[in-house]
Amino acid sequence: MRREACRRVTLKRMSAYQFAIIDPGHFHAALVQKEMYPDVSPRVHVYAPLGPDLLDYLTRISRFNRRAANPTRWELEVHTSADFLTRMTADRAGNIAVFSGRNRGKIDKILAAVEAGFHVLADKPWIIRSEDLPVLEKTLALAARKGLIAYDIMTERYEITSILQRELVNTPSVFGRQEPGSADEPGVVMESVHHILKTVAGLPNPRPAWFFDVLEQGEALVDVGTHLVDLVQWTLFPGQAVEARADVRLHTASRWPTVVSPEQFRAVTGEARGSSLDCYCNTRATYQARGVFVRLDVLWNWEAAAGAGDTHLALYRGTRSRLEIRQGEAERYRPELYVVPASSEVRAALDRRVRELQAGYPGIGVEDQGGECLVTIPDHYRVGHEAHFAQVTNQFLEYVKRPDQMPAWETPCMLAKYYTTTAGVDLSHALKQAK
Repeated sequence: MRREACRRVTLKRMSAYQFAIIDPGHFHAALVQKEMYPDVSPRVHVYAPLGPDLLDYLTRISRFNRRAANPTRWELEVHTSADFLTRMTADRAGNIAVFSGRNRGKIDKILAAVEAGFHVLADKPWIIRSEDLPVLEKTLALAARKGLIAYDIMTERYEITSILQRELVNTPSVFGRQEPGSADEPGVVMESVHHILKTVAGLPNPRPAWFFDVLEQGEALVDVGTHLVDLVQWTLFPGQAVEARADVRLHTASRWPTVVSPEQFRAVTGEARGSSLDCYCNTRATYQARGVFVRLDVLWNWEAAAGAGDTHLALYRGTRSRLEIRQGEAERYRPELYVVPASSEVRAALDRRVRELQAGYPGIGVEDQGGECLVTIPDHYRVGHEAHFAQVTNQFLEYVKRPDQMPAWETPCMLAKYYTTTAGVDLSHALKQAK
């Protein structure tokens, strides 16, 4: 007992931060722990009901600890009970609560953690219903008053093509001004295609049966669409607060299902089902952000083509050029950034701007491809989606250490983001009922 007490005192002195993992019902919780972090204790407290979600999480952490290259050193102290949240807030073990899993009611758990004095790092989406916007606002306001960081895991801000696209959109000599566009031809078009059956961190990714319940998981726009809305705001209005009701106007929205057969359902969940399932996991929405028309297509297919995976498309129309991220067969299913200039003058401006950007991203370049230009990106910048979780976590930890460095625009932009996604889903239901 004395030896263990001494060990805990030493651990406390060495590590300023400790994770508490709350009900890890999604593989993203494990991806936060794919790497170790300075100043974060290897001892992690896990609070969750005993079941397949927890077992999948434990399996992934075990694989990270046992991998040959750069293994992690996580030590898990697991607390399983039906009232896991009450146990967590009573124990107050750790000081950073990590959430990833069931989306219905997630914001109530996040609020409980903030009330108990935890910083929060939580996977999207924080809310899936517009009725929960006041709780989100209350949570963020309480965190600010208590000097806590409550941070949304926005991994797509760390994708190199999105970073460079943002830089060029905000370079007038290359992009010009953002075209507002129209409902029929939006100034911004974003498309994200995900797949139900996939492999993550070397393992087939099982889906819990509740994943197919849109009341639990959320529809496409409030789930994956969170990333797209975030990228639009982050790209068009860097360093600026976006106000939900003043700056955002919804126009149209529609929803439709991906049909999952009983055989497919069993393959991904391990559970039997007697009939096909209509999973409403596809959404198209058109809205305006400060007058710019934006169209979002958020889609879930069953399985990617051979050699492919999830794909991302992002198009910004400027007065001097069009900037596009494509990820199709021509790009060998990896994201590439193209500049489609409106005049020959843009080419020289692009060369100048890329040379400036080389100071931060050595090795990038420009390649002519007949009427358009490819921004060439060395492979070492293409770290992949799984590595982005460590990048987000490191940024979050910097804000935890220095709360005054948290940008003031993050909170209003987060509220605007979730207003856009939840209002879009509401509109898709209303328009379908009106038909």
